[in-house]
Amino acid sequence: MFIRAYLRASTAEQDAERAKQPLISFAQDHGHRIASFYVENESGATLDRPELMRLIADAGERDIVLVEQIDRLARLNQDDWEKLKRRLGEKKLAIVSPELPTSWVALKGGESSEFTASILQAVNCMLLDMLAAVARKDYEDRRRRQLQGIAKAQEEGKYRGRPRDDKKRQHIAKLLATDHSYSEIQEILSCSRHLIASVAKGLRHSDVV
Repeated sequence: MFIRAYLRASTAEQDAERAKQPLISFAQDHGHRIASFYVENESGATLDRPELMRLIADAGERDIVLVEQIDRLARLNQDDWEKLKRRLGEKKLAIVSPELPTSWVALKGGESSEFTASILQAVNCMLLDMLAAVARKDYEDRRRRQLQGIAKAQEEGKYRGRPRDDKKRQHIAKLLATDHSYSEIQEILSCSRHLIASVAKGLRHSDVV
């Protein structure tokens, strides 16, 4: 059994590795060591997350996916959440979080009886679904309030939007032109895949024109 920690932040401006030391301490408190870390800056509302998919691909059967909070995984809509659970379930991967004590049984290995482990697993699955629903609702509520605020600011002539970072876009274009992958560009420039895709789309359009 290996523990694989997944750390995610929504934007390049946020520090995705902020929770690294707390997770290391949590694993140590339970007598374990984290085998590998998977870090990315991607929206929790999308399943298109390269590092999360790499974690699942690297994982062996019954490995543990350690996250700071369930919403690091689960701001997905219901269909995508079910898809993610199926992918995790194919390898019998267990999600463990310091905020979810019922998940800690996965760290005990053979210490718990089979019956106790089965009961706690069932309870944990229900709690995961509940927390996933709460995380998605929180995301949708905040997104709705944000859009309402933007609409109000536009009506009052106060909204100008986020300034375009042309310098970063030029760097991305140069790296794309030299056949760097999206993941390599993310690591070099600490930018989102969405921005890289936007620049790539612009380059394709300019080629056609």
